[in-house]
Amino acid sequence: MKRNRNMLFGFGLAQLAIDSQMVIAQRMTKLALGGPAAQREAVTMVAEKVATAQQAGLMLMGGKSAQSVLSLYRRKVAANRRRLS
Repeated sequence: MKRNRNMLFGFGLAQLAIDSQMVIAQRMTKLALGGPAAQREAVTMVAEKVATAQQAGLMLMGGKSAQSVLSLYRRKVAANRRRLS
């Protein structure tokens, strides 16, 4: 059981890495274009990163699992991917 759980966690991490790279590419393109939209994206990006890191920290301090934190980050990255597409 534990091996299967660890494997699923590993697959989740790999998917997060792939999705994150896609979001980074989309953001870099938007930022490279400049202008007000790029400025808004930069501010949004930093605010989201701080808020999500705080949320993840609180989850861990509250006894939540690493899997739940991974799920949080995957949801945030998926939302950014949809928004930036």
